[in-house]
Amino acid sequence: MNFRGAKIILFLGDDLLILRRDHTEGIPWPGYLDFPGGAREPGETGMECALRETIEEVGLDLGPEALSWELFYDGLWYFAAHLPASRVDDVVWGGEGEGWMMMSPEEFIAREDAIPHFRSVLRDYMDARDAR
Repeated sequence: MNFRGAKIILFLGDDLLILRRDHTEGIPWPGYLDFPGGAREPGETGMECALRETIEEVGLDLGPEALSWELFYDGLWYFAAHLPASRVDDVVWGGEGEGWMMMSPEEFIAREDAIPHFRSVLRDYMDARDAR
């Protein structure tokens, strides 16, 4: 399957680990709030891409078993993972973008500076999860 990249909706406890994109010329959504993840490397699956990018960006080495949900939408794979809140101590900033922060999913969905289609994907994920 052809796709551009992958993202992880990454919960550490009840909150999300969120990245702030940089302002590099030509980057889509400069300065916006983002999920960990990024562009696909040759031969990668969506899961491999998401897991590699999470290590590179925030230093968290997740196994495939940590991923509890997936969605293919508009050329990107989206995954969700729920880890204990204590894993925030294991975050090591990889230097891409302007930094990272913890944020409730409700705040991310409400933020005007969050990538709009990621807000929608998160809202749909939360609605589906709450319906279970």
